[in-house]
Amino acid sequence: MSITLNLKQDKGREILFRLVKDSDVVVENFVPGKMDKMGIGYEKLREINPLIIHASVSGYGASGPYSHRAGYDAIAAAEAGMLHITGERDGPPTRPGLGLTDMSTGLYLHGAILAALYARRDTGRGQKIDASLFESQVSLLSNVAMSWLNAGEHAKRWGTEHPSIVPYQAFKTKDGHLVLGATNNRQFQTLCHLMKLSGLPTDPRFIENSSRVQNRAELKGILEPIMSAKATEVWLAILEGSGLPYGPINTIEEVFSHPQTAARDMVYSLPHKASVSGQIRVLGTAVKFSETKPQLRRSPPSLGEHTTSTLERMGFSSKEIRAMREQGIV
Repeated sequence: MSITLNLKQDKGREILFRLVKDSDVVVENFVPGKMDKMGIGYEKLREINPLIIHASVSGYGASGPYSHRAGYDAIAAAEAGMLHITGERDGPPTRPGLGLTDMSTGLYLHGAILAALYARRDTGRGQKIDASLFESQVSLLSNVAMSWLNAGEHAKRWGTEHPSIVPYQAFKTKDGHLVLGATNNRQFQTLCHLMKLSGLPTDPRFIENSSRVQNRAELKGILEPIMSAKATEVWLAILEGSGLPYGPINTIEEVFSHPQTAARDMVYSLPHKASVSGQIRVLGTAVKFSETKPQLRRSPPSLGEHTTSTLERMGFSSKEIRAMREQGIV
């Protein structure tokens, strides 16, 4: 559902308060303090509905010296460490191809809202949830953060290579790229057998993973020419059933023609008035349930598509709605 409100006008705020009275959750991404200045902050919403869950997303959180700075995915990725560890080993920082910090913050907030709803069931009280791009990205550093905090180990960029498992990286093939790894000595022996490198597993430089890590450049120099001599599909046939971790680097087109994408219902078609074909294709749900199958019941709404119908359900007359549109309230 999508409605539009001018929250700078008293009537717009009045409509918001009426919606809040019968709502469970309010999600907003204003700079901290902005909603309070507008008279629609958490304390005001809590007066109207003590059970409300107010979920706030900002760049840096509601406290601290940076709290009033605006938030952007790339800035949080830079300032909270992701860009420092993303890119080729000897190259510059590289931004991921997706807004990972933005999306991860949304996922963190989703879990927090569910937790707050369960807490409300037990305590009878709502609460405010405070999430930020910066904190999400710090949290996502996970093992890199633990290595620094507990061992003082500085992180660095590895490209597609793994910092502690060799080989485990993307290799160029004759017509594309393939990610391939050997995560233990048995798998390394299997890989060498498939590549017809019978002497490599007993080579002192590569006999254990620790020695392979120390001599990764030499091993990479041996494997790369072999990988680039055959097409990706040839390598996929060779590796099939080997037990090795491997997979092609697919284009987006290849992702959506992948048999697993279809088998797991990762694309849905929904009716949509704005589409020339009358249909819009959207992504399916990433998690499946054994008993309660997720449903996509409606297509994404246009901005303000449900303003009139929502106001009508709230009891406003057609004349009142028309007047609010003329006054720029909705």
